[in-house]
Amino acid sequence: MTATGASENVAARGRPGGGPWWWARRRSAVLDVLLAVVSTVECMAEGVPFAHSSGMPVALGVLLGVVVGPVLLVRRRWPVAVVLTSIAVIPAEMGGLLSVVGLYSLAASHVPRRIIGLLAGMTAVGTVVSTFFSMRQDVAGQPDFNPPVWFLALMALAVGLVLTAPPVLWGLYVGARRRLVESLRERADGLERELSLLADRAEERAEWARNEERTRIAREMHDVVAHRVSLMVVHAAALQAVALKDPEKASRNAALVGDMGRQALTELREMLGVLRTAEGAGGSDEPERLAAVASRVSRQAAEGAEGAGEGVVEVPGGAVVGVAVGPLGGAEPEGDGPWLGELGELVEQSRAAGMAVEFSVLDGEGEPVSVDGGGPRYVARVEQTVFRVVQEALTNVHKHAPGAGARVRLAHRAGEVAVQVENGPSVRGAADAGLPSGGNGLVGMRERVVALGGVFVSGPTEAGGFRVSAVVPVGAAG
Repeated sequence: MTATGASENVAARGRPGGGPWWWARRRSAVLDVLLAVVSTVECMAEGVPFAHSSGMPVALGVLLGVVVGPVLLVRRRWPVAVVLTSIAVIPAEMGGLLSVVGLYSLAASHVPRRIIGLLAGMTAVGTVVSTFFSMRQDVAGQPDFNPPVWFLALMALAVGLVLTAPPVLWGLYVGARRRLVESLRERADGLERELSLLADRAEERAEWARNEERTRIAREMHDVVAHRVSLMVVHAAALQAVALKDPEKASRNAALVGDMGRQALTELREMLGVLRTAEGAGGSDEPERLAAVASRVSRQAAEGAEGAGEGVVEVPGGAVVGVAVGPLGGAEPEGDGPWLGELGELVEQSRAAGMAVEFSVLDGEGEPVSVDGGGPRYVARVEQTVFRVVQEALTNVHKHAPGAGARVRLAHRAGEVAVQVENGPSVRGAADAGLPSGGNGLVGMRERVVALGGVFVSGPTEAGGFRVSAVVPVGAAG
């Protein structure tokens, strides 16, 4: 807002309408031009009697009207100047339209109320005084009509109020309504910006959730498929070794390899199929679909390979050490997926592949307990994390420590559950079994444990083996 009361934001908001100069729209400019023309004609007509009464040339009176009338062109930009001009020509009894339109424009602008009241009062006083003296002069020329002075003053006051109050009140109403509309528009624009920002943030959160779910599924696929494929490779190597010596044992090994291969392919096909569908659809239910498939994969992994308990491959093995500690949940595991009671089956699968695995379960006092799935239960995330750590540790043994012995320990402590998988050096002296590795095993175990608020540590042992450990405080999984 300028010092003269013009509202620049109104013009700026309406500028796309194509109005010239300070006009917001072309029709506003046309209206003001028409008002200025009418005001000019009026002032020129009123300048003639003013010139006669004041004894000045008529041309000068007309010229005064030509100068005063067009002031209405700037009523939107400088309403104060228009009102001051109308007050200045009140003694000349010209500029009636100029005064009315100027007061309306002033009251509708952003000029402070005290200035509006001051200029409206000056206009009213000037109009009353001018009207009073004009009426007294007219009455003086008529001897038959001699009204009292108070009557003339009352009539002059009425004329002044009629010419001043309505345009001011109407201008105040229009200005208040205009400001209300502008406030509502600004509020609506602000809400629209906030909604757009919230939508962007929601999209970011959805994208983050999709990425997290893809990462989790990739981790599940690595833990499940890699473990099963590693066992397949071990069985295939044993099959090649005993094919000529023991055909019956070779047949059983071939059946195990086929079963494990079919299960691994089924899990891989489901995982990749859902990832392709999610990538193509991009819907908001993608995380739910991915989570459902991950649950199915985890459930199938928990079932293990049927028939693996035959123990037909006589290949010594070793193990990697992994320790994970999670808080006691005191509740049944939620959702699908492996649980601690299935660790025995997981160990038996490695034993069937020829690995010498020692499995023990300890209570809070360090005393051995049954290994058949008994003991306390924990929340699903804790049990699944412990299971996956053991699974990945045994897989790494098959890959990188052939011929080494393994030891798996599960301990139920006060406020936590701990698991440890440890292997010694390879008996054959080989550093690697030749299985492919993506280097994501330890990373995946660390991510799982750290996600529960734990601390993960891994490294070689003094005996030439390997150890991985992690600790999760009580209550982190909740």
